[in-house]
Amino acid sequence: MDLLEQAVAWLADPSHWVGSNGVPVRLVEHLTLSGLAVAVGVAVALPLGLAIGHTGRGALLAVNLANLGRAIPSYALLLVLFPVFGLGFATAFPALVLLTLPPILTNTYIGIREVDRDMVDAGRGMGMGSVQILARVEIPIALPFIVAGIRTAAVQVVATATLAALVAGGGLGRYIVDGFALQDHGQLLAGGLLVAGLAIATERLLAAVERRVTSPGLRIAAPPAGRDGRRLQPSAAR
Repeated sequence: MDLLEQAVAWLADPSHWVGSNGVPVRLVEHLTLSGLAVAVGVAVALPLGLAIGHTGRGALLAVNLANLGRAIPSYALLLVLFPVFGLGFATAFPALVLLTLPPILTNTYIGIREVDRDMVDAGRGMGMGSVQILARVEIPIALPFIVAGIRTAAVQVVATATLAALVAGGGLGRYIVDGFALQDHGQLLAGGLLVAGLAIATERLLAAVERRVTSPGLRIAAPPAGRDGRRLQPSAAR
């Protein structure tokens, strides 16, 4: 029996879908950890990105600090946090929150700054205040950028949350860790497939949300093909 057949056999075994170590329980643990991390990341990075993008102040410092999170491996953070929080959810959670900050903050900031300044000036000419311009002009136009940042953060967190199993944090990563420890390659691959499937489902769901919140007037039609058969890319497209 090859490796893929072992993984399929493991997933098809009804005993792996019941009990405290069953797939539904581990899936809920994974979603809970990932969802809370993304929610906290949004609560921290989104207002900061809106404020920086709207005012233009503190952009360099904030974005550089956020991008510092990209340079710190999540595994290294677990090693640092483990002596402080011990085994469990509390050790994995801060590492995942830190992972969400760079894409959400950067995309929110860029989305707001990319809004046509003529539209902002038009809003001021209509008597709108600073908060009204942000809420009624800048955010609606920047929303696709913002959702794209959240989507990137969510997919990264879902994939990285597998590391929580290393510190007894639960989740689908438990099957990967246990499969490796027991040399049960079918379980190991099955755990990887479950995580990959959840990451893909998360990406597709949030991609649909991104399309939904994008105003039809902001959608760029596919450019015509050039003489060489390749698509011509307008300089304004992003």
